[in-house]
Amino acid sequence: MAAENLPSEFDVVILGTGLAESIVAAACSRVGQRVLHVDRRSYYAGNWASFTFNSLLTWIQEYNNASHIEETAHDWSSLIEEGEETICLSSTDSAISNLQVFCYASQEEEAEEEEATKTAGASNTTEEESGGGSGCTTETTDAPTGNAQELSDVDAPTGNAQELSDVDAPTGNAQELSESPEKLTTETPEQVVETEQEGPKGSQSIPSPSESQSEPVRKKITYAQLLKEGRRFNIDLVSKLMYSRGPLVDLLIKSNVSRYAEFKNLTRILTYRDGRVEQVPCSRADVFASKQLSVVEKRMLMKFLTFCLDYQDQPQEYQAFAERPFSEFLHTQKLTDNLRHFLHHSIAMVKEDTPTEEGLASTRHFLRCLGRYGNTPFLFPLYGLGEIPQCFCRMSAVFGGIYCLRHSIQGLVIDKDNKCKAVIDSRGLRISCSHFVMEDGYVGEGQKTRATPTRSISRVVLITDGSVLPSESEQQVSLVSIPPVEPGGPVARLVELCSSTQTCIPGTYLVHLTCQSVGSAYQDLSPVVTRLFQTPESQDQEGRPSVLWCMYFNMADSSAVEGASYDLPSNVHVCSGPDASLGHQHPIALAESIFQKILPDEEFCPPAPNPEDIIYDGDNTSSTGGLEEEAERQGEGEREEQKEGEGEREEQKEGEGEREEQKEGEEGREPQEKDGEEEREQETVESRANSVWFPHWDLGMDPMLTPTVLEQRTALPTILLGNHRGMMGEKGCPR
Repeated sequence: MAAENLPSEFDVVILGTGLAESIVAAACSRVGQRVLHVDRRSYYAGNWASFTFNSLLTWIQEYNNASHIEETAHDWSSLIEEGEETICLSSTDSAISNLQVFCYASQEEEAEEEEATKTAGASNTTEEESGGGSGCTTETTDAPTGNAQELSDVDAPTGNAQELSDVDAPTGNAQELSESPEKLTTETPEQVVETEQEGPKGSQSIPSPSESQSEPVRKKITYAQLLKEGRRFNIDLVSKLMYSRGPLVDLLIKSNVSRYAEFKNLTRILTYRDGRVEQVPCSRADVFASKQLSVVEKRMLMKFLTFCLDYQDQPQEYQAFAERPFSEFLHTQKLTDNLRHFLHHSIAMVKEDTPTEEGLASTRHFLRCLGRYGNTPFLFPLYGLGEIPQCFCRMSAVFGGIYCLRHSIQGLVIDKDNKCKAVIDSRGLRISCSHFVMEDGYVGEGQKTRATPTRSISRVVLITDGSVLPSESEQQVSLVSIPPVEPGGPVARLVELCSSTQTCIPGTYLVHLTCQSVGSAYQDLSPVVTRLFQTPESQDQEGRPSVLWCMYFNMADSSAVEGASYDLPSNVHVCSGPDASLGHQHPIALAESIFQKILPDEEFCPPAPNPEDIIYDGDNTSSTGGLEEEAERQGEGEREEQKEGEGEREEQKEGEGEREEQKEGEEGREPQEKDGEEEREQETVESRANSVWFPHWDLGMDPMLTPTVLEQRTALPTILLGNHRGMMGEKGCPR
């Protein structure tokens, strides 16, 4: 909505479109509150956003420019009444720091490879014409046909953010981030053809030069190609996964917001140990199929995992270690070093000093999430995590919420009772409200009463040309746990996304590395990058995937800051940004607590009706003419019923004669009817026996699933949560 046409009064005004703010907006709109939701940025989700590659370059440029903006004074005397005061909000965002960008993909390689391909094609043509060829045809992979001359004016970055800020790129907007999955999926090209060709078993012959020339060559990804296909990337500022039995999945299903998104399974869980990446067996099937574990280790692991599922019923087993580290408790369980590593870093995913009871609870939660939507406990939304806040914004918009991007709130109006009575927006308009919710980045220094913790998250985003653990399938979504490189260092978490998640182009992988900050992001994570990938700083890393482009940055983690740390009125609520945990427990709990403070007697995010179930005002007949037509229809129905009654009486007379005839043949038909009833009962029993009840499959499917149907449905490439009778773009569900 245009800012000049905004109403002057709302129940709730929300500043910032992060995950917690968006959930509060959806919950308030759902129960009938008038909600105004604004953001000074030009895109949704704030620090939870997902960017295309081109939009990310623009975001980097805006970040560099914003660092030079100074706070300006405002004169709001004409908007203030007697006895009122104002509080100025911050106009700069300091959540991101230490941003560094490096590009290792070359622009010149594309022209060289095209020239080499032409040369190889010419030699093959000459050979075939002379009759000396072997009859093999040259195969080429499908690749974008970019014009090298056209892209030659774009300077490839040489390793810092200042140089990248000069690259012109289109400004990201909400339309880019919320395009329909159906539309974008159809544009996905075929995967790059594999280059290795296996000969017959036992054959050791060396291919001739002509045969080697005819093999398909896999082209390297260049920086020019990244720019050209940049819209097909969706790069998250935050790296998280969704526990299949976590609060976010439960909220998506309960509120029916899940209809706006699709999800993919995390396909494997990996760990980095002794200089190599290994797959971690998690489920019972993985444990018994694993070739890394001996038979004895498999029994040990299954016994311990079974104990963790019911550890609360056996307190005597761990009570002595309740306050001691989980790692010490694992040493007492007669587990091998291999199993302790898997359990500590990849299943429980806890720190070295985590108490035993917390470690057991984490292990139990991990195991309970297995099997709900696949063989791993995690889900990932297609098109990136930035889709989740947008889903809740869509729900808020459906129920009357008003949205304004590139629009901000600059000040609060406080009355004599120390309540926020109104807000002043960036256009100098006064808007009355009962409650105000804002992102913590807008809180000025003058409103912070306590010294807030300086905790932050170290992040690096990589675009690579291969997986950290190659497999037969290129469509792997992986989680890798990486122990500290040095004793006492941070534990790093790596999430690797393939092109089927709609976050990168085929032939590349999008890698997110995250850890708790000790120094800058580059200091914390560059040693991990050089160990796992090929970079100019790497040594003896042949066979590792190459880094094409990467971005290091630190993000503030204010999840530990309490509301009492701010000197603000009681009807002003502050939402913290992303935290360092893997799941979404904190933002969901924060959003629910804020909603309960605003509306303590209302249900939090009740289920929304399906679009086809909504009855619009134009569908009801409330006029006098409509009532007369209704009466006429009722009169016609009564006359039809009278005619039917006369026909029924005639049928009764005919039926008396038929009953006399039926008595004569009853004696012969009774045995046959009994046999028929027994057969039908047997068929009913067999059909029920062949149907299986799967209470944990909450995918919008029918509850009674035959094994065949279940097998077909679980083979789907994406997962739909909840009752999906409506999808994005249908009536009542705006994109």
